[in-house]
Amino acid sequence: MSLEVAVIGGGIGGLSAALQLLKVGLDVHVYEQAPRVAEIGAGIQISPNASRLLARLGLNPAMDAVGVRPLAVHQRRWDDGRTLQRAPLGPEVEAQFGASYYHFHRADLANLLADALPPRRLHVGHKLLSLEQRGDRVTARFDNGTSAEADLLIGADGIHSRVRNIIFGPEKPRFTGCVAWRGLVPAGRIAHLDIEVASHNWLGPGGHCVHYWVSAGRLMNVVCVVEHGNWTAESWTDRGDVAELLQRYGGWHPVVRGLIEAFPETFIWALHDRAELPRWTEGRVTLLGDACHPMLPMMAQGAAQSIEDGAALASLLNAMPDDVPGALRRYETVRKPRATRLQEQSAANRIRFHLPDGPEQQKRDELMAHSGDRSLSNIGWLYQHDAALVV
Repeated sequence: MSLEVAVIGGGIGGLSAALQLLKVGLDVHVYEQAPRVAEIGAGIQISPNASRLLARLGLNPAMDAVGVRPLAVHQRRWDDGRTLQRAPLGPEVEAQFGASYYHFHRADLANLLADALPPRRLHVGHKLLSLEQRGDRVTARFDNGTSAEADLLIGADGIHSRVRNIIFGPEKPRFTGCVAWRGLVPAGRIAHLDIEVASHNWLGPGGHCVHYWVSAGRLMNVVCVVEHGNWTAESWTDRGDVAELLQRYGGWHPVVRGLIEAFPETFIWALHDRAELPRWTEGRVTLLGDACHPMLPMMAQGAAQSIEDGAALASLLNAMPDDVPGALRRYETVRKPRATRLQEQSAANRIRFHLPDGPEQQKRDELMAHSGDRSLSNIGWLYQHDAALVV
């Protein structure tokens, strides 16, 4: 008899984990509080360390249909556009690491994962109220009056995780002082800017701007981040003011300002950090993705790491079906150091990207030009990792 698994949360992490758990023969059901799968946000980057795991699920055709494969990552100066670093993301990455680098609209990726999951295994409109561990079973109770029993439960319910709050208590986020604006720009509005199919990152004093094509090239995803913002809400659905954003990016390169001017609308959110969790697991309950290791977006690894979590869980539970608590502890042991390293590097990049013009900025630029932190040799530790090989 296969293990029964309850996954709380139908986002990218929860859905990809469910597919990977199903692939090794476990009996998985996903419980999502929203009335339908609907990822909030815009762009998302899936690097080879995660795309190879999705490819094993047979999802390459679906990913190719809605995703974009960038040719490079291009980091530039905020004002004159001078190249600081340019590293390959296209055929060179595929040849070296055996998997592609993708850009997606979050909703496109979530939908293709949901479409791959048998419908009877996805339960929407199920908001978790409580959970109880008794013996070798976990019971989850939902606000619609239903409940579910399983051999283990995975909290894949995001940065405001209800599962985490239940098993470890409330956790207070720390405002970083950074505020982000995001926008999706139709390709027709910016054709005159002639923007390459690449990941673009403009670094400047007190802020940066990232943009790349999504939705098969129909839309440009743009995220602008500044220090010393006065907005503290952590929602991704609060509307911002395009005029205010344009004012904050006065003096920036015409391409950056041209993108902002083309915004049909913008959404604003405050970037919060969180202290490292001492533990992810309690008995037969564990956490995944942003529920246990949320990270700032400056390494573009949040979703990729949640996909890796699912692969590790699937391998360990398949190998240790008679010791679920032991498998979950092992999962935490093997995954936590890597996730923590990426949390720390993302936080460090927030400082590095926003250096004021001066000696430190000049040293950063020189290092980027000569050693290249995104060069194939320097990024190999991240891209070549296979999270399924943990047993």
